[in-house]
Amino acid sequence: MAWFKKEKTPKAAPARERKITIPEGLWVKCDNCKEIVYKKEVARNANVCPKCNYHFRISARERLEVLYDDGKYREFDTDISPVDALGFVDSKAYATRITTYQAETGLKDALISSEGLLGGLPVIIAVMEYGFMGGSMGSVVGEKVTRAAERAYDARCPLIVVSCSGGARMQEGALSLMQMAKISAALARLDARGVPFVSVLTDPTTGGVTASFAMLGDLNIAEPRALIGFAGPRVIEQTIRQKLPVGFQRSEFLLEHGMIDLIVERAQMRDTLAQCLQFMVGAARRAETAVERP
Repeated sequence: MAWFKKEKTPKAAPARERKITIPEGLWVKCDNCKEIVYKKEVARNANVCPKCNYHFRISARERLEVLYDDGKYREFDTDISPVDALGFVDSKAYATRITTYQAETGLKDALISSEGLLGGLPVIIAVMEYGFMGGSMGSVVGEKVTRAAERAYDARCPLIVVSCSGGARMQEGALSLMQMAKISAALARLDARGVPFVSVLTDPTTGGVTASFAMLGDLNIAEPRALIGFAGPRVIEQTIRQKLPVGFQRSEFLLEHGMIDLIVERAQMRDTLAQCLQFMVGAARRAETAVERP
């Protein structure tokens, strides 16, 4: 016989914890500092990492909205499409690649030509789209930059070209390489007329783009830590069999060695361009008036 009897009440099953679902796309990993950052915070900071100041790559349309007054502009030369003149095939046919990138970006090729107001001044801005075959320069990109320069020449309107490119497009061979000379000739005519040309170099600006119009600005401005060069660092190291200096081909290195004029944070780019253009346009007008005096 038991001295006592203990009734055990079974413990109530714990309430099932509510599963918290975090929507995808709220966070982004910085390519530089590897920190996980709240995406909206990055967007508020002009798509720049608030932890390390790394400038995330942005699309051509985002760039235009940031630069123009009230984000308003008008596109031109929108009907020019690339042609597979060589019937080029690597892992895919070039014609197939063109169709794929056109569907993904909504663009005919890797550059948007536009006009509008920046700081109250009428300007023409051409911006390269890295999302279209790495912003590579083919015959269409070369033609559109040349037409933008000719439009600026006729209107005596400052030209800004924002570069973001892996260089010349190998699928077009010599047709791509000849754009370097064609654009340079158009910019020479622009210079002879005293019309300002500002080149903005972003990450990356390499190959035939760097070897031509990207470095021909009356003013060459780069974003912080942008990779700028002809051949890439790995190719150079393998060729010369030497270790390159820390920061080689980054915008800070180029500024130190006199290859560019300014490094400007993305958040200050529009105001800096407006200030520089006001000065350059004013100087051009004063020079023109001085020549016209008897």
